[in-house]
Amino acid sequence: MYPDKNRTVFGPKTLSYLENDMANYVTRKGILPILIPDVNEDYLNDILGEMDGFVLQGGTDLAPETYGEDPIGIWNGDAYRDQYELKILDYAIKNKKPVLGICRGFQLMNVYFGGTLFQDTLTQKTDAEDHRSAELYDTIKHSIQFVKGGYFDTLYGHEKQPQVNSVHHQAIKDLGKDLDVYALSEDGLIEAFGYNKEPQGKVMAVQWHPEFFHTIKDHLIDADILYEAFIQHLK
Repeated sequence: MYPDKNRTVFGPKTLSYLENDMANYVTRKGILPILIPDVNEDYLNDILGEMDGFVLQGGTDLAPETYGEDPIGIWNGDAYRDQYELKILDYAIKNKKPVLGICRGFQLMNVYFGGTLFQDTLTQKTDAEDHRSAELYDTIKHSIQFVKGGYFDTLYGHEKQPQVNSVHHQAIKDLGKDLDVYALSEDGLIEAFGYNKEPQGKVMAVQWHPEFFHTIKDHLIDADILYEAFIQHLK
């Protein structure tokens, strides 16, 4: 969050924050979630070296310039955050660290591997469903399909009618290099993928928000299965 004179607390300051549902989702016995601070690059790599794995959380859109496009409409995104998180992701990939991307993190990972995004699915992909409501937020859900024989099919193959929540208006347009699709939405949007240069589950991402699943838990797939599959790769 950038300086905002209308904000009552820390109005002139830039804030870095961790949403509490995410903190609760990531925390397990022996696992401490740490918000990586936006510090001088001279110190950043030392901090990253102390991390066992990385979760890239949701939030503001990616800036279209980050994947080589001009903005359409009001969708300007956050280029500063993009570059900050891409540095972290680059460190993680080059040092073979586990990475789990969620929503924005999913889109960022796709762009890192050379992919592109629909800046606004309803504008640019007219057959797409509306995947976001500011009012209903994490109570929206939709069905997904797991790619037959893919990694998520092995994790969730027992689910007869798998559903996830939906809090996004951007989506993958062109899939990045070395990424395998794990799940699709009913309107054909990519919902999950994994990086095929690492063991399955070690570097993966989902478009949905597993940390919000508790809101309508009985209607959705088990969010803990995803996270448990990820943390088994932590050292």
